[in-house]
Amino acid sequence: MELNLRPREECRFDAVSLGEIMLRLDPGEGRIRTARSFRAWEGGGEYNVIRGLHKCFSMNTAVITAFADNEVGKLMRDFIEQGGVSTELIYWKKTDGIGRICRNGINFTERGFGIRGAVGCSDRANTAISQATPEDFDFDYIFGRLGVRWLHTGGIYAALSEQSCETVIEACKIAKKYGTVISYDLNYRPSMWSAIGGLDKARKVNREVAKYVDVMIGNEEDFTACLGFEIEGNDENLKELNLEGYKKMIGRAAGTYPNFKVVATTLRTVRTATVNDWKAICWADGEIYQSREYNGLEIMDRVGGGDSFASGLIYGLMNAGDAEKAVNYGAAHGALAMTTPGDTSMASLNEVEAVMGGAGARVKR
Repeated sequence: MELNLRPREECRFDAVSLGEIMLRLDPGEGRIRTARSFRAWEGGGEYNVIRGLHKCFSMNTAVITAFADNEVGKLMRDFIEQGGVSTELIYWKKTDGIGRICRNGINFTERGFGIRGAVGCSDRANTAISQATPEDFDFDYIFGRLGVRWLHTGGIYAALSEQSCETVIEACKIAKKYGTVISYDLNYRPSMWSAIGGLDKARKVNREVAKYVDVMIGNEEDFTACLGFEIEGNDENLKELNLEGYKKMIGRAAGTYPNFKVVATTLRTVRTATVNDWKAICWADGEIYQSREYNGLEIMDRVGGGDSFASGLIYGLMNAGDAEKAVNYGAAHGALAMTTPGDTSMASLNEVEAVMGGAGARVKR
């Protein structure tokens, strides 16, 4: 497996993300519908990955996004800076004070418990990043003059608007021109694509993006909906993935997109909102690698578990160059991230590697 990473000394950033970052309002142990107070966090599918790469894995990262230039946007910037991620690539869009021109997205999220599943309620229409066009970002400056080793983006951002579709494609084209490795999480959300053309639009955009992707992340539904590939004979609930069927599907995908170096997915069996079985698999060089299994994993907050898997996977690929190690970094990091509140990981590299090695949960003093 050869990803041909740019030398670190040539690049300002190890990795950057392109996508939306929302203000997450969390009622803690309660419900959105009855809350009288909320804890504020920042979060977003693409951003969560890049923050994990910095906070857990000590990589130099930045976000490419846009905010309405108001007090909420400044709050979001402060959250990002507290996480140590560079905010210098953010585009600030003028607004009119009440959100008619543009606004910042909000995501209400309750964690769920036992038989009560997690619930998300997003308020993200007309946001600054959904309106951003390729002209709002100087991608030649970012990927060329500054230099970036890795770009991560995904289908949630692409689905925000027609402008987002155009921007993600242009970013990938220019990143590839300068030799930046690209990862993409398909993350298909039918409700998001419905306003801009539905499944047909999702396939058109994602098939174009896929031409530039080195590391593709997604589950069976993602590959079927976004790229049109299916696993023959697979269990409909993905409780037991047909590895041979998956391998054949990836073989077809890799034949269509020979640029794919790695394909990865997480596998989750939801026993209750607070007890899941969790593992991941990764395809590289025609071989399938499976992570350690975390059966009976106790969940505090499942949101962002897949994003933390992606950041662990990316770290492993960048630093170990080994798909089996990478998928284990990803699975362990994702598992740890779900034991703490918020979208983003609070784990350390030492903790991730200890879990990979089978460490237990005894108290540490």
